[in-house]
Order: sequence, then structure tokens, then C-alpha cells
Amino acid sequence: TGVFTSLGFQLFDIHSVFSILVLWLLGGIISFCGALVYGELGVAIPRSGGEYVYLSKLIHPSIGFMSGWVSSTVGFAAPVALASMALGTYVHKIIPEINITACALTVVAIITVVHSTNLKFGSSVQKVLTILKVLVILCFIVAGFIHTPGHETTIAPQPDTMKEIFSAGFWLSLMYVSYAYSGWNAASYLAGDMENPKKNLPKALLLGTLIVTIIYVLLNFVFLYSAPMSELTGVLEIGHVSAAHIFGETIGKMMSIIIAFLLLSSISAMIMAGPRIIKSMGEDLPMLSVLAKTNKHHVPYMAVITQSFITVLLIVTAQFESVLTFVGFSLSIFTFMTVSSIFILRYRKIETSGYKTWGYPVTPIIFLALNGYTIYKVLEMKPTESLLGLLNVAIGGLIYFIGKKVSE
Repeated sequence: TGVFTSLGFQLFDIHSVFSILVLWLLGGIISFCGALVYGELGVAIPRSGGEYVYLSKLIHPSIGFMSGWVSSTVGFAAPVALASMALGTYVHKIIPEINITACALTVVAIITVVHSTNLKFGSSVQKVLTILKVLVILCFIVAGFIHTPGHETTIAPQPDTMKEIFSAGFWLSLMYVSYAYSGWNAASYLAGDMENPKKNLPKALLLGTLIVTIIYVLLNFVFLYSAPMSELTGVLEIGHVSAAHIFGETIGKMMSIIIAFLLLSSISAMIMAGPRIIKSMGEDLPMLSVLAKTNKHHVPYMAVITQSFITVLLIVTAQFESVLTFVGFSLSIFTFMTVSSIFILRYRKIETSGYKTWGYPVTPIIFLALNGYTIYKVLEMKPTESLLGLLNVAIGGLIYFIGKKVSE
């Protein structure tokens, strides 16, 4: 969702094509370094739940619970809300009679039903949507390169490019980019549902992140190549503006509808993966045991419904950009802590059955340095959203300790 929506926000502070491409490439490098580490953590601890499971085992159950709380309250629910709101915006742009909020809520309801009934059916739907998404994006990229723009653009660095790259605005934009890449670790949430996770989890994490990085960099180049920056700045439906320039207004509208359809894949992926964390939390904390309930197909339907209920609240009440910053900041805290835990894993000499983080310890340090600095700059530039993120973390900690007291 982020790649189709966040460029307009980045262009408020960054005005060079080269700087934007560096931004998206850097986001991919950070994500790939993180995926290298998550691969080893997932092989060592092959249980569904991602950060919740890793931090609970390697640091402390309370830290794991807080990460699970953040993931379940905003980490997955908010991206579903953002994707649904973006989908509604794209559809409304083409068919003004359709209400954005009503469209978003309808989509969430339908996909929630799909993923709360049967895992095999839900998985098949997800595969089809993902394949269609990648094929359409590749066609979009090819068409963008063939298209001759009506404005001048250059990929070469400009005189103030280095100043832009080291500016505060660049690092705030990196938070938006990190949100767009935030699915890089999603495979770890489904490790317990995978066939042969020790082989397939690292492959899914690394190959998926590499492919997405290439697609994101090329797609952003096409956006900037096809349309003037002045038309893209501050715009949410970036894909619509670019498609109108590449294909003309009529076919561009059709492409916008297709892009809206493709956002279903993002929504479906998050509704499929996120509830596995909620289920794990329900298994571990008696006070939340209702969330661990599954149906005859072993689908955690109560967790799926709970996440979608939070999504609905965010769609009805939240502002897009504020949610984007709030979510990005909150998630970055726990991905930072999770990557840090690789050093604890190695210190304890927990067996990882062959797979080791490539480039250790350099690659984890690269992730921690870049991610840590981004967290610091967002806290400095967006204190309200950052403090709300920290408040949500604190609420998770409070619920954990209340739950422990009740269970005793």
C-alpha cells in the first residue's frame, strides 16, 4: 500500500529523483538486513507469532507481549485500515458516487469472512491476488519505461542532492518507506503453519524482500518519470496520476481500478498473518484465552474478528498520514529490539539447524544503526504521533502484568 500512496508525502521534503530512489533503495537494504536476521530467529524458534515469540523467548515475556500488543492493535490492523482507505480513495476517484469509508468497510468485511473460515481457501485467494498484483505492476513498469513523458526529468544527482539525503525530511520519509516495506517480516508470523519452516522461512523472507525492493525502486522511478513532481506532491492516489499520464485519462482510470483491486492482496495478507500473533498471545495469557479459539479448520477465527474490529475503528476515526507515522514508529521499536535479540541467540548458542545470518554481525548492525536513527528523527519531528505510539506500548505492558496477576 505504501508504494502506491506515500510518495506524495515524501515530495514535500525531497525534490530530486535520485534522492527518492536512494530513499527506496535504502529502505530495501534495511529490510533485507532485517530479513537475514529473522530467518535465523525463525529457524531457531519455528512457532507462529513473529516478534512476539522471539522477544518472549530471548528477552522477556513482557517485552514479547508488548510487541504482540502493538502488532495486534496497530501493526496489522492499521495497515489493513490504510490499504482499505487507499482502495476506497482510488475507487472514489473513478466513481465519485462510491463513499470511501463504506467501500473500505465492505472490503474488510468480505476478506475477514474469507480468512476466518478456511486456511487452505484463504491461502489460495492470497496466492492468486499476489500473482495478479506482481504481473500488473510489472506491466505498469514496462509501460512506464516505454512512455515518453511531456516534461523533463533526470535521474542524475543534483547540486543539493547530498544535502537532501542528510536532511531531517529524508529520515522522516524513510519511516514512510519502512512502512511500505513492513511486510518483509510477515512470513515469520506464519512459521508454525508452514511446511518445512527451517527451509522455507528464510527463502520466503529473503527472496520476497529482494523482489519487492527491485519492484519498489522501479515503480517509484516510473511514477516520477511519467508525471511532474508538482502533480504528485501531497497526492494520496499516486498510481492514478501516473496511470493517467502513461495510458491517457480513459485507460488511466481503468488502471486505477486495477490498482485498487491489487490493494486487496495487501489487505488479505495482513488479515491472514496478523491474527496468528493474537492467537499466540491468547494461548500464553489465560485472561485472553478466548482469542486462541479455532474452528474445525484450525483457523483462529476469534483472532481474525478481533483484528478486523480494530481495523474498522481505525477506518472510521483515523487520519491517513497520522496513522502512517504512528504505525511506522511503533513497529520500528520492536523490529529494532527483535534484530538486537540475534546477539542474545548467538550468546546462548541456541541451535539454528544450519541457517545463519549472512554477514553477521555487520548486517544486523547496519539494520540497527539505520533503523535506530530513523526512530530518533521521527520522535524529534513527530512527537505527538511518537508519544501516542509509546503510550500504546505502555498499555500493552499494563495489560500483561494485570493478566499475570489475574492468572496467579
